[in-house]
Amino acid sequence: MRIKIENSWREKLETELTAPYFKNLTDKINQSYLSNKPIYPPENNIFAALALCPFSAVKVVILGQDPYHGENQAHGLSFSVPADQKIPPSLRNIYKEIQSDIGDLRQENGDLTTWSKQGVLLLNSTLTVEAGQPGSHQGLGWEEFTDAVIQKISDEKMHVVFLLWGRYACAKDHLINTSKHLVLKAPHPSPFSAYTGFFGCRHFSQTNKYLKETGQKTIIW
Repeated sequence: MRIKIENSWREKLETELTAPYFKNLTDKINQSYLSNKPIYPPENNIFAALALCPFSAVKVVILGQDPYHGENQAHGLSFSVPADQKIPPSLRNIYKEIQSDIGDLRQENGDLTTWSKQGVLLLNSTLTVEAGQPGSHQGLGWEEFTDAVIQKISDEKMHVVFLLWGRYACAKDHLINTSKHLVLKAPHPSPFSAYTGFFGCRHFSQTNKYLKETGQKTIIW
């Protein structure tokens, strides 16, 4: 695994990157990529979320669980797929909520890189997955690393919006200092749960309202 992490994140996460658990994690992931089973995303995109959204730029965090496990879908950003791929059901529901909430969806495909470049950290809790096997790389150490990312943002930044969708993401709220950040929770946008409270959550307008109130530039969703 090529550990190509954007410089500001490398500085902030130095303790994690030199910890024994991270060495064990990288050894396991390296073995996975050398096996006959496809691993997603491509190796050079594992840390794409950090590369596209430096620490100083983070204004919003959207936390996912695993990368997509289908061919050519995962490219290192939670909920996002490359522009030439079909928009997945959860992302389609996210777009429906944006349209309903603010009435102005700018996205023409499933690639959320434009969000990342505006300060939206699209972070999966687990950064790799085996093809066709959701959750296959959970418990290897990724969660400890990405929890540290969330904790570092909470500790060292002010007025970040954390969008936690679904039971798994909502369980990360203990890492966030709610006295200086905004945490918004809702059911997951999956077709299995979107109608139980994701639709109508109005997280996108609430995010922009908070960013505006705290003197930050709003997100063009």
